[in-house]
Amino acid sequence: MGLEAGRRARVTLPRDDQILITRDFAAPRDHVYRAYTTPELVAQWWHADRGTVDSIEIDLRVGGRWRYSMTAKGGFPVVFHGQYLEIVPGERIVSTEVFEGMPEAAATSTVTFTDSPQGTTLAILVQHKNQANRDAHLRSRMEDGLQAAMSHLEEVAAGWPARAE
Repeated sequence: MGLEAGRRARVTLPRDDQILITRDFAAPRDHVYRAYTTPELVAQWWHADRGTVDSIEIDLRVGGRWRYSMTAKGGFPVVFHGQYLEIVPGERIVSTEVFEGMPEAAATSTVTFTDSPQGTTLAILVQHKNQANRDAHLRSRMEDGLQAAMSHLEEVAAGWPARAE
């Protein structure tokens, strides 16, 4: 399962208040899940080449909280946080998601990890409260950073466990 150059996440809009992101990874599902949920590994991909990660906090349990913080290349903070609502290890994570720069646009994200012929399919369904919040999310240029982050996530997942030690 080697890395495939040019692999991209697909962003679709199933409803007026949703964003669906899907991407295939050339790595086993347990590796992708581990890279997505282990602070030391998240720090290796979440920055999306847009800054320096300051902290990654993950309390991976229902009711636990997560918080990702970085200083962007322009010198400003980029911070997201949320709370875990549902966890099925290796398969599904449901959590709230708040961009601290726009807390009124909090969303709920459902992340699923499924086996695929390529290795793993990751799907992230972001459920916003309304279309205006969804559209603001889309206008944030999130897709540019998303593509870089997902490429780095694949590198980390494909390189695990060597990088995790």
